[in-house]
Amino acid sequence: MSVANDEDIPQVERKTVNDFCYLLDKSKQLFNGLRDLPQYGQKQWQSYFGRTFDVYTKLWKFQQQHRQVLDNRYGLKRWQIGEIASKIGQLYYHYYLRTSETSYLNEAFSFYSAIRHRSYYSQVTKEDRPELVVKKLRYYARFIVVCLLLNKMDVVKDLVKELSDEIEDYTHRFNTEDQLEWNLVLQEVAAFIEADPVMVLNDDNTIVIISNRLADATAPMLEQGMVVGQLMLADALIIGNCNNQVKFSELTIDMFRMLQALEREPMNLNSQMNKPGLQDPAEKPTKRENPHKYLLYKPTFSQLYSFLAGSFKELPANSALLIYLSATGVFPTGRSDYEGPYDFGGVLTNSNRDAVNGDALHKRNQTCKEMHCLHPGDLYPFTRKPLFIIVDSSNSVAYKNFTNLFGQPLVCLLSPTAYPKAFQDQSQRGSLFTLFLHNPLMAFLFISGLSSMRKGLWDKCQDHLRKINRDIAQLLTHSRSIDQAFLQFFGDEFLRLLLTRFIFCSTTLRMHKSFKETRNYPETYPALPRDELVENLHLQKQILELASILDVRNLFLETTMTMDEF
Repeated sequence: MSVANDEDIPQVERKTVNDFCYLLDKSKQLFNGLRDLPQYGQKQWQSYFGRTFDVYTKLWKFQQQHRQVLDNRYGLKRWQIGEIASKIGQLYYHYYLRTSETSYLNEAFSFYSAIRHRSYYSQVTKEDRPELVVKKLRYYARFIVVCLLLNKMDVVKDLVKELSDEIEDYTHRFNTEDQLEWNLVLQEVAAFIEADPVMVLNDDNTIVIISNRLADATAPMLEQGMVVGQLMLADALIIGNCNNQVKFSELTIDMFRMLQALEREPMNLNSQMNKPGLQDPAEKPTKRENPHKYLLYKPTFSQLYSFLAGSFKELPANSALLIYLSATGVFPTGRSDYEGPYDFGGVLTNSNRDAVNGDALHKRNQTCKEMHCLHPGDLYPFTRKPLFIIVDSSNSVAYKNFTNLFGQPLVCLLSPTAYPKAFQDQSQRGSLFTLFLHNPLMAFLFISGLSSMRKGLWDKCQDHLRKINRDIAQLLTHSRSIDQAFLQFFGDEFLRLLLTRFIFCSTTLRMHKSFKETRNYPETYPALPRDELVENLHLQKQILELASILDVRNLFLETTMTMDEF
């Protein structure tokens, strides 16, 4: 921006303009440096983020205090104020990604909302500069991601409509080449919004927003007499590499669902500090923090291994590492005399060179293993510490072939490898298995053919499901034949909830009349005791009661036991 002639400006006002220019340049320099920080490892970046927040806090307050001088002497425009607010929103969002603390999503939302309500970008359309309009469009896309993560679906729908109008105006005015890219953004977010297979409705037919983050009443409580381990989930890698699955902004719908299953409900930080990392310890929530997460969309093998090694290195004592793999299956190309941890295939990792076509990865030399694949053997070095693995893939069973070499707690939850034909068409909208781990009642309704429900009935079913979860916790902790690894992980709230939801999923699918083949059922390593848990008669009775509440009992077997087993 051109500044008025220095001779016409009083010295105090000239100093104000110079100080603003210094803070603006410094903030841009620090913000641009964020992309050079290491993506994995939790220690190196915190001081840099702190300095960046300091400068942006000063810049924001400075432009508020000296707005009139900056308007008159600097020519400050409203879209420039919007840019500062947008950068602060991005800082809070990236701090959330780095820390997994959901409260910072609320801070990002407040800055993005301010831009919209104060119309900071409204004058951009009057300037004949397409790059400024692109800034506005990117702001909308970022705001939509934050609203999706906060389940503010009513705001998302408004933003999508506004973004659609902005894209139409932008492409009409500038005749640009990126029209297809922006239209794809609209298509992706529309598909994302519609991915949930069931709507919960109020009496006035408005949609109820269901949150699936951990709340006080979500996970079954540990009761007296339950002997479990003290491991805590500290780190999680959430990996998405499914072909043709709904995605938005490098988040597949499976990744989106799993990350919420590993987070607590956000708290409002307004009563705390306005800057991450500096809360007064007395004001910190009494609940422990969320596990730290890395979100990896279509990573290469080297990227995945680097993040995994970083998490492994920094894992605290008495803590567990979770790996969630939602990826296309890679199948073995031939049989060998010795079947080791590289002979069963695994799941797909991304390749920077080869175009991969679905599951058809069989064209290499028969004696070689697939390079762009995470084999079970690749995870062996990391079993030196407690490891909890979830595999949602058409070749999940490859991970049954583990050997626990180091005696540390190790559990694998493995998806069905195939679904009945009626449910295969829905795979683009996310995996049924992950949906059970994210929102088990919605998954139950989906396989029961129900697409909408009144909130009163939903609440009644949720109460019954909480009772089922309590019963599962009792059965698991009192089992005489269960592998101790399950009990080692059961002390952690997040892992306890995932395990109870997994057992509910496993029992439900075995009882559903459409799920007839063994490959339609989830499995575990080590194996769970079937008669005490996944085919427990009391648990089956509870699931039939849930089906009766929904008037879909006819879809389920009365028992999965054969006469020989009675």
